[in-house]
Amino acid sequence: MFALNLNKTPMPIFYGKAALIDYLKSIKTPNSTLGFVPTMGALHQGHLSLMQQSLAENDNTVVSIFVNPTQFNNPEDLLKYPRTLDADIEKINNLNSDIILYAPTVDDIYEGKVLSLTFNFDGLENQMEGKFRPGHFDGVGTIVKRLFEIVMPTNAYFGEKDFQQLQIVKKMVTKNNLKVNVIGCAIYREPNGLAMSSRNERLTDQERSNAALIFTTLNLAKEKFKTNSATSVTKWVEKSFDTSTPFELEYFQIADETTLRPCLRKSNIKKYRAFIAITINNIRLIDTISLN
Repeated sequence: MFALNLNKTPMPIFYGKAALIDYLKSIKTPNSTLGFVPTMGALHQGHLSLMQQSLAENDNTVVSIFVNPTQFNNPEDLLKYPRTLDADIEKINNLNSDIILYAPTVDDIYEGKVLSLTFNFDGLENQMEGKFRPGHFDGVGTIVKRLFEIVMPTNAYFGEKDFQQLQIVKKMVTKNNLKVNVIGCAIYREPNGLAMSSRNERLTDQERSNAALIFTTLNLAKEKFKTNSATSVTKWVEKSFDTSTPFELEYFQIADETTLRPCLRKSNIKKYRAFIAITINNIRLIDTISLN
């Protein structure tokens, strides 16, 4: 849990990039640092933990709230994505009213052309989420690059739940020579182990309880991977979800942390992660765990 901000001074809120850029210029000094936490809103404790880390490590912190249309390959998912700006503003203000909020419109970001750029992420985009969500990572790269160009942060914070996205953002920064340090932050979980996600708000109480199986399965897979092959563990997970009626397993993959390519044969010098995506009542949930 996080301490509430008792100083109710209203925080700076910007709905357009021009005003935000002018404000950031006015507070920057040659030696000051600026942290940035990009979000799509429907904020939860996981988001707040990213903000806490940014506040602790930087002189100023910007949080963005923007539901980016170009990263949704499913129009229904975009339509149903929770939008809770007023509640989000209250949560941020209660945490720390010194946080600078950027909540742009689609037109402010895309200037009338809601299109993705095309990126080459050296194959990172072709694994897992990329296979099941065509064009998703072009949309992610487009919005993150645009936000970095507007905010010009020193450090940017991303949760490791979206580990593939984290690796892709790091690759995009490297390939575009952007001067920002991308920091991955530990997954924040609900008491039953379910990774916190804005999509969790669409789950019923029973579905949220049932979804504890995701993290339980990942932990069991981690134990099995110590003495079994990736193929064997994958087959075990697939069989486990065959018998779990509320869930549909979209994928389970054990992959190299750096390349995200599937593990075919274990190596003692590589780091591996397990990645999973499931749907329950048309709500899509993802999670990951380090296997080393």
